[in-house]
Amino acid sequence: MDLLMIVLFFMIGTIFGSFYHVIGYRLPKGESLIKPAHSYCPNCKKQLKWYELIPVFSYLIQKGKCRNCKQNISIFYPVIEIITGSLFAVSYYSFGISYELGIALTLVSLFSIVIVSDLTYLMIPDEVTFFCAILILIFQFLNLGIKGGIFQLGSGILTFSVMYLIMLFGNFLFKKESLGGADVKLMLISGFVLHPILGLFVIFLASSIALPISLVLYLTNKEHIIPFGPFIVASILFFFLLKIDLNSFLNLLKFLMLH
Repeated sequence: MDLLMIVLFFMIGTIFGSFYHVIGYRLPKGESLIKPAHSYCPNCKKQLKWYELIPVFSYLIQKGKCRNCKQNISIFYPVIEIITGSLFAVSYYSFGISYELGIALTLVSLFSIVIVSDLTYLMIPDEVTFFCAILILIFQFLNLGIKGGIFQLGSGILTFSVMYLIMLFGNFLFKKESLGGADVKLMLISGFVLHPILGLFVIFLASSIALPISLVLYLTNKEHIIPFGPFIVASILFFFLLKIDLNSFLNLLKFLMLH
């Protein structure tokens, strides 16, 4: 595997990560992604120069402060850029130039936007979810052909339907919203990418990851609501980037049960 290409994908990913932060921050507020076209300091509203927009490096050079108003810049910016860049590089390492790479990069893009929007506003824009779902489905048809593409389409519909019914049952049982509608919509993507059994297991994995964080928030008497969307997309990425199919998953379960 060409190390230069891995580095290149990391650099490209950091650039996209910066843009995804803008999408995740502006779209839930109903703000335009193109007006203003330039980036600006959220505190003093001053337009940023090109040398203030270099992913990661600008943050380090400016010591995490705006050059104009000297206010601290959220470390969230470089973190998203590094996460996106790293996952872009891992995606290329896992799949090379292929349709699977297109799916992986779409999932990474969704992950980065969901982190920003869900952590900031506790919401996930439907436009982002459905755009990524359609793009992934196109890649699946190109990669798997008509028969394979239809199977993944059916898988997505199945995983979405099962989670929707679970949500309705939970709402009835607890007399309040038990699972966010945006989280249920993410299960459509889970099915488009994975076998329906793995697609449904994503919820179990995401819940297992989120549970310790929920307990910490509960014990520290902070806000008990946590964004679940990032855990769902992270779980989908886990299965997809590691190329875990149904057979290897079932073999792993057998091994764990016997030991």
